[in-house]
Amino acid sequence: MKKKLFNKDEISPACACCLHGKLSPGNQSVLCIKKGVMLPTSSCNKFVYDPLKRRPQRLPKIPKMDTEDFEL
Repeated sequence: MKKKLFNKDEISPACACCLHGKLSPGNQSVLCIKKGVMLPTSSCNKFVYDPLKRRPQRLPKIPKMDTEDFEL
């Protein structure tokens, strides 16, 4: 049974967010202490979530409002 990650259920285990992994200079692979070279989207049984390595998604741009939008 997998442990619950931080406070979000939607964060899936990935080597890019693991405590044991480090992104390679080209960001194409992860250099893992436990398993060696891995893909950033893969994971293993040694996965330990590191919240400082997670890159949050950008917020969508807010559309500009006109004065017509606020009229009744």
